[in-house]
Amino acid sequence: MNPVRWSFRTLMFVGAVACFALIGFAIYSQLQWGLEPCPLCIFQRLAFAALGVVLLVAALHAPRGRGGRTVYGLLGFAAAAVGIGIAGRHVWLQMHPPGFATCGAPFAFMRETMDTPTLIQKVLTGSGDCGTVDWTFLGLSMPAWSLVWFLLLAAVALFAGLRTAR
Repeated sequence: MNPVRWSFRTLMFVGAVACFALIGFAIYSQLQWGLEPCPLCIFQRLAFAALGVVLLVAALHAPRGRGGRTVYGLLGFAAAAVGIGIAGRHVWLQMHPPGFATCGAPFAFMRETMDTPTLIQKVLTGSGDCGTVDWTFLGLSMPAWSLVWFLLLAAVALFAGLRTAR
């Protein structure tokens, strides 16, 4: 079972399942282990959800033509690229934490009191809590693993979308 030989539909479906499994793990770690997500973590979950939806729709539709597959591959790559940017920023903050004690006000409060562009700017500038490492596996923090998965899923989406039809 060589994944390089899998069909477009299979690659996209496996990618979607991976996205939803990663979101499930994040929710599990929050509810069972008490790892409260910072605003950047929430945005990473949203990016995984968007990527998962794109990959699932691509798998269900599974266009036969190269054009349709290319569009899905590029849409998947775009969603993964957003996730790469967010996770990359989060990893950078963990490597260079600012001198603040918290990430700022709770996300729900910020959502109620700020317009969307200001909220996004505030969250992406991050601060203290976003810089703390609460969990590691094989020496990588959760945002670092998210970055690895976004890179892998971006490659899968491009590979499946740009190769000749299978």
